[in-house]
Amino acid sequence: MSGPRVALLVLIVVVCLVVGLSAGTVPLSLGDVWAGLHRSDAQASVIVRELRAPRVLLAFLVGGSLAVCGAALQAMIRNPLAEPYLLGLSGGAGLGAVLAIASRMAGPWAVPVAAFLGALAAVALVYRLSLVAGRRLDPRVLLLSGVVVGAFAGALMSAIIVVSDSATTRNAFLWLLGGFGAASWQALAVFATYAVLPLGLIGLSARGLDLIALGEEPAHHLGAEVERTRRLVYLCTALLTAASVAACGIIGFVGLVVPHAVRMISRPIHRTLLPIAFVAGGCFLVLSDVVSRTVVRPLELPVGVITALVGVPLFALLLRRTLA
Repeated sequence: MSGPRVALLVLIVVVCLVVGLSAGTVPLSLGDVWAGLHRSDAQASVIVRELRAPRVLLAFLVGGSLAVCGAALQAMIRNPLAEPYLLGLSGGAGLGAVLAIASRMAGPWAVPVAAFLGALAAVALVYRLSLVAGRRLDPRVLLLSGVVVGAFAGALMSAIIVVSDSATTRNAFLWLLGGFGAASWQALAVFATYAVLPLGLIGLSARGLDLIALGEEPAHHLGAEVERTRRLVYLCTALLTAASVAACGIIGFVGLVVPHAVRMISRPIHRTLLPIAFVAGGCFLVLSDVVSRTVVRPLELPVGVITALVGVPLFALLLRRTLA
């Protein structure tokens, strides 16, 4: 990417992060934000450093990761409607979390760990169902397998919620709708450490994704290792999505809408597309979280509700412009 474009992306990121730090139940001015970041004795230091900073940074990393996953899956499957949660990951993670909530497992990490294990189980099942003759990963079967596994997990979740008490049901619904209310520096460090390797591997697969997007036969003729790239991208996107769900619950439409929007302003070369999608997805989720914290202040809406309310009409608009 050129220097001016990089500078513009950095400026956009800084503006979004500042907005995320200043907005909330207690509005802060730019001066308060600056003082909170640089002076431990400032009145706003606890709000900025301990509450909003880890929340904003976690939202940015999760949003960027989901957008990269969506862009990679759309190229790998060659389906513009592909996105992380269509692969059954949300269903598996949600089932694990609901089981943990319904059984009243103790500890702050009980629900995230259960969600992560549920997502991994869904990944393994979808992957096994998607293998056809010769152990070849068929992207069409992959998508259908994800839908089937997600629907089955959703049915089990509904059954568990129906037979649970009202408090458990409310907690389960709030978690399933997604949010960053439980964000902390520890959660941020765990997610950031975990996400580095999958994001790096997807970035290194950029050329392979370019070739696969042209079609399987042209990609083979141009020297791409199609099966290896597909397996690697699927594994990385599955693990990233599982970690995202474990960190903040189920947040949809980021991996679907953001890559489409980025393709309208950027070349479809994944070496450029993936970094821009990461920044756009991170900013989109940070701003969605800001809206969730401020629109019905002092109450807080689940951020998954905001991304759906914004994502559905935006995707309809993008689809209309694409088909026009």
